[in-house]
Amino acid sequence: MGVFSSVPPGADLPMHARDLVRMHEAVIGGGRPRVRPRPLVSRSWSRALSLGLAADGVNTRDSVPLDEVARRRRASPLRHVVDDLGQVLGTTSDTANMLLVVTDAEGVILWRAGSPAVKRRADTLGFTEGADWTETRVGTNAIGTALAEAAPVELLAGEHFEQGQHPWYCTASPVHDPRTGELLGVIDVSGPALTLHPAIGALVETGRRLVESELWRHHQQGLDRLRRTAEPVVAGTGGPALLVDDDGWVAHSAGIAPGTRIAAPVEGQILAVPGLGACLPERLAEGWLVRPADTARRVRLDLELGHAPMLRMRSGDVGWVRTVTPRHAGILVHLRTAGPAGLSAEALSRALYGDAEHLVTVRAEVSRLRRLLGAIVDTRPYRLASGVDLSVHKGLEVGG
Repeated sequence: MGVFSSVPPGADLPMHARDLVRMHEAVIGGGRPRVRPRPLVSRSWSRALSLGLAADGVNTRDSVPLDEVARRRRASPLRHVVDDLGQVLGTTSDTANMLLVVTDAEGVILWRAGSPAVKRRADTLGFTEGADWTETRVGTNAIGTALAEAAPVELLAGEHFEQGQHPWYCTASPVHDPRTGELLGVIDVSGPALTLHPAIGALVETGRRLVESELWRHHQQGLDRLRRTAEPVVAGTGGPALLVDDDGWVAHSAGIAPGTRIAAPVEGQILAVPGLGACLPERLAEGWLVRPADTARRVRLDLELGHAPMLRMRSGDVGWVRTVTPRHAGILVHLRTAGPAGLSAEALSRALYGDAEHLVTVRAEVSRLRRLLGAIVDTRPYRLASGVDLSVHKGLEVGG
């Protein structure tokens, strides 16, 4: 289970659950509990109290209509792996007391799987398809708190903010797109508090890994299809060119080794590709053909710092100008300072946040920057790509 377990090693589960309920009563009532809340729980309770949520019962539930649930399901990449997740849950010995829940990135429940009995118990809490299960609506719970903390969370009994959730445990983990780092949703396993088993955390972690590996497999299959159908187009160009999907992932290349990804192509917009220079992407049936729009191969970037940082690209006679976020500007500045040696995720976290505890955030920010700029930023370690020159005009302090 690891560091996010709600039960201390060697603790008696029923006794610990009762202690947590008494802890909730004491803290919410302004008293001094014998067992103090974990820091994660304290932070979440503080957020719930600041929102004016009620701890003594069940807060008003918000939900989206079933047709909106259906639309979100169709749009979610997780639709490809929900059945596989159900099979993982089905391999456990106590499925009658378990409820598997999958939400989208906004904390809206899209799928549930479990016995009719446990579903009926969940229905009394409004723990149903379409319900908004974020902290802002239902207080401290594994789904909403995992979204707020950007980390796996397990909660037991009185650690939930609402008293109505005290008869439950819940164990949840965020799921990210392995291609982009984008948050896709949360996997949660919940059940009666006194049925919590140490293996639940491992079950949820297995589910998360399964989802992300299956999404990566779907991604690779898509690139293979694109390569088979459009490779002759690249071969017929007679010069350096790339074949990429809608997110900039490289399916095939000729005359250049660009790495695995460039910036996501947009119709009519110039791309900066190290080794190719400025390129104008051409739409194909299932992807994009990317080839040089100019003979110049070096990419020159000019970053102007300020409240709304501006990034200018020039390669030969063509280029573009676009705004970037202050955080992305900060990343570019730190990578320029680091030079060819680059920065690890830990080092970039320290440079941006003053500590090495923001690795998930750093990787997500770099992923978003790479979606915008593509291979201009290399990984492992993070650095500016070869053939990219970046100059910085100092202005207002770069923040985030």
